Amino acid sequence: MKLDRESMILYVVTDRGWLGNNSFIKQVEEVLQNGATFLQLREKDLSYNDFLKEAMEIKVLADKYKVPFVINDNVEIALACNADGVHVGQDDMPAKEVRSLIGENKILGVSVQTVEQAIKAEKDGADYLGVGAIFSTSTKPDADTVSVETLKTICQRVSIPVVAIGGINEKNIMELKGTGISGVAVVSAIFASPDIARATRTLFELSKRMVSSS
Repeated sequence: MKLDRESMILYVVTDRGWLGNNSFIKQVEEVLQNGATFLQLREKDLSYNDFLKEAMEIKVLADKYKVPFVINDNVEIALACNADGVHVGQDDMPAKEVRSLIGENKILGVSVQTVEQAIKAEKDGADYLGVGAIFSTSTKPDADTVSVETLKTICQRVSIPVVAIGGINEKNIMELKGTGISGVAVVSAIFASPDIARATRTLFELSKRMVSSS
């Protein structure tokens, strides 16, 4: 699966931190039903077998809703469940190495914070970039923030799609208008919401409006 910019409008990163009494798989399906255009499965604490089982279940859902599905920082799981690709950060396996392992037909996303990292990631085979944290975020409290100006410059200097991530929600998303991004990546703005379906629909509409006015 290759990437088109429209699939980046609402990039949802999973987080089981707000599960409550809900089933994680049910939450993910709600997100897919209500406007997510891209899905990243992020798991830091599951065993290999549990992670793989979950990834395979979610892959079935992502295929059902025709949404690209990538695994965060685990090439082995991504290949084992036949995910559409992998997303890696600056402290994970180098992008060039990931590309050689997953081949040319899988999607590769890379997290960057600087213009230099962005240019290198594109050169090393990235299909899209995640830039952030743009605003302070409860999901990664120790993450360094990236200015909106830097975000804008990154968009100007690379030819691949860019999504902004970090503390983005309904109240601040329109501040990213005019930056050149293809969409936003969100975690807590959806999974911490008492109404996941409504939050997803609202963020999809806002992101679409923000991107079209860029």
